[in-house]
Amino acid sequence: MIRYDALDALPVRGALPALHDALEEHGTAVLVAPPGTGKTTLVPLALAGLLDGEGVPARRVVVAEPRRIAARAAARRMAWLLGERPGASVGYTVRGERVVGRRARVEVVTTGVLLQRLQRDQELAGVDAVVLDECHERHLDADTSAAFLWDVRQALRPELRLVAASATTDAEGWSRLLGGAPVVEAHGVSCPVETVWAPPARAVRPPHGMRVDPALLAHVASVVRRALAERGGDVLCFLPGVGEISRVAGLLGSLEDVDVLQVHGRAPAAVQDAVLAPGARRRVVLATSVAESSLTVPGVRVVVDAGLAREPRVDHARGLSALTTVRASRAAARQRAGRAGREAPGVVYRCWTEAEDTRLPRFPAPEIKVADLTAFALQAACWGDPDASGLALLDPPPGGAMTAARSVLEAVGAVDPAGRATERGVRLSRLGLHPRLGRALLDAAEPGAGVSPRTAPGAAAPAGRSGAGTGASPTRPSAPGHAGGGTAGPAAAGAGVPGADGLRSGGAEVVAEVVGLLSEEAPRGVRGTTSCPYCGPPGAEGTRTEPGGGPRCGG
Repeated sequence: MIRYDALDALPVRGALPALHDALEEHGTAVLVAPPGTGKTTLVPLALAGLLDGEGVPARRVVVAEPRRIAARAAARRMAWLLGERPGASVGYTVRGERVVGRRARVEVVTTGVLLQRLQRDQELAGVDAVVLDECHERHLDADTSAAFLWDVRQALRPELRLVAASATTDAEGWSRLLGGAPVVEAHGVSCPVETVWAPPARAVRPPHGMRVDPALLAHVASVVRRALAERGGDVLCFLPGVGEISRVAGLLGSLEDVDVLQVHGRAPAAVQDAVLAPGARRRVVLATSVAESSLTVPGVRVVVDAGLAREPRVDHARGLSALTTVRASRAAARQRAGRAGREAPGVVYRCWTEAEDTRLPRFPAPEIKVADLTAFALQAACWGDPDASGLALLDPPPGGAMTAARSVLEAVGAVDPAGRATERGVRLSRLGLHPRLGRALLDAAEPGAGVSPRTAPGAAAPAGRSGAGTGASPTRPSAPGHAGGGTAGPAAAGAGVPGADGLRSGGAEVVAEVVGLLSEEAPRGVRGTTSCPYCGPPGAEGTRTEPGGGPRCGG
């Protein structure tokens, strides 16, 4: 039974007529709505025609979320609003997990999964509308998905409906990108939020790489205790990563009559569900930036903001992209503070000075400007636009970064001298790994490749590791199936070691299985059968199945 009382309470409901009109006339729209208004949950249900009395024909809608935790939470919330279990009318797909029933009309996926689908099926057969959620975060996968979708709409599917939805975004920029799409705004009910500046008494070291000064974390824990003593309601504390969340939770210890919950991408589903429902006792929720807009935590009256975030940067030493800790932008700080005023007047404790606040960047840097672009360049090459000059992007990729990316792709054999994707490049693009790492994995999965049996009794010392730690590409194999980086091939590594042949063959089989799972390929003997040993019979509610009902196991 549909929970209309909860649906009617969502402020975005008043913007649905304007959104429907915009899509009927233009086929594209930009939806701007503050966090907690229901843009992630109500809008897809309305577009799919799952709400009675809306007069909307039945459609199949795909919703793209930047994080796995957000995709699962959105699907579970929509299913709850419909009075169903996930997998019936609403399902979700993330890497390694697919909960989509035969009759599903809304599917929530991560932007990475959407990219892979676009590369395999450019027409997105059977999909009537795509909603790109949280566009303001400017993740590289989201920007790339938007560019590919616009190409699909222009060249193959002019009837495909596109909605760019965000809490705070460059509405004019997205409107231009989507061919002059109308901008539809939904106004939420926001209560006043008081700001309390709570900097550390002594100077702390600025973040460096992944390192955060323990003195700052101790100060954040003390501010949380202060907030619990001075204010009522639940406390939402923003920290940059899992390590910092764990450290602050340990510093808080056991709080009397207060539950401490940790929310991040690795958190168990039970914890995620507990956070998204009102608690029986007062709560302190320690969360990463996922709680800025992707998740709405009820009962929060106080926000404690450490003022840090994690963003991808190029690690030149390794030649890979890596997360680094940076100061949060003013836009992110406003988003976080707004979580305290969603239900009632609240307060935000900011662990920095008011003077520092004026020096913070206005917005987070678009990932395409600062991250390693090797994987992006490979996606563009597989799409047929090696230099990405024809893609509709809000920000063009830096020329130097694209040149460096092309060089790496040529070295690993992913593109030819003209920049076109090779067969190996297509396989690499489906792994969802950095092409350097993907090449090493593919080489290890080749017939005859093996794993050095270092743990075997009497194993010889490992061969030399020329190039290790220098960022050298794992290319130019010195022997068939050898990924480089060492001077000895697999055969030499296991020569004379008891059981080496078995280890080599077993290791290759394991690596091949990993490659299959990363590529979202069904294990041998599953595709085309009537039942999957992992998922059960095809078409069962809540099982992982293809939209057409055929089995496809994510392992």
